[in-house]
Amino acid sequence: MIIVIDALNRHLFSDVLAEMHALRARVFAGRLGWEVNVKNGMEIDQFDALNPAHVVCLDDDGDVVGCMRLLQTTGPHMLADVFYNILDGEPPLRSARIWEATRFCVDTEKLKGTTKNNSISYVTSEVMIGAFEYAQQAGVLDAIAVIDPVMDRVMKRSRNAPYDYLGSAKQMGKVRAMAALMDCSDERIEGIRDFAGITQNVFATNEEALALFNSGVHTHAHHMAGIALESAYDFDPQPTATRKPTLEELRLYCEDQIASATSKADKAAAHALKLELSALLTTGTPKRCDA
Repeated sequence: MIIVIDALNRHLFSDVLAEMHALRARVFAGRLGWEVNVKNGMEIDQFDALNPAHVVCLDDDGDVVGCMRLLQTTGPHMLADVFYNILDGEPPLRSARIWEATRFCVDTEKLKGTTKNNSISYVTSEVMIGAFEYAQQAGVLDAIAVIDPVMDRVMKRSRNAPYDYLGSAKQMGKVRAMAALMDCSDERIEGIRDFAGITQNVFATNEEALALFNSGVHTHAHHMAGIALESAYDFDPQPTATRKPTLEELRLYCEDQIASATSKADKAAAHALKLELSALLTTGTPKRCDA
């Protein structure tokens, strides 16, 4: 069962989010040994403070067993601000119709050896279906994700192979990382569904998700963590690893905003933004305004 938690319903799911962040800590800090920020047993970074959408999978016991984070690429995101070396100097993709998928993980310890509907493969597919269908409904055309070779093979086996890659694979800690592109198409979603044998609607309503989660056994520590979760999101709004955009990135951003405008008002605003930045885009120095 999939529930998407975003800025609109986050207030209902603080305990679920606390369990999700605890899962991320066990996977990324514990099993994979990444250098990530863990506080009170939860892995949380500055991008969690930017109101992303969290795709969360609950198993039959009401436990969080899988998750993925979706974030627009028009603002700060991991490929642009953390893993930009992968791009070999090329500007990151920035578009309201391209989202970044990060922090994907499943609870392999709990799911190992379980029945089909709660297996690692099934939960992986369910999270992917939930992410792509949710993004597709929001008008998103493509998703980009930083993955390792193991995940690349998993995606190819599950009929979810990337259609392209950006830059080149780079060593990131213990693993090599690459930037993969996936389209949010009906064909991709149908392929994953066929692979996993998932024909039903994977999404739960807020009420169904809360009822299932509350039917499970969750620790007092997770409940207290849920209460304090908002303060844990108290990051500087700009990622610590951020860098100033290049002139080419600014130019591409303006052109993309003009191209993706769906109304006369949006197109006029996009042209006004480009005009405002025109001096910087053409000369590389701010336009001087004399009184």
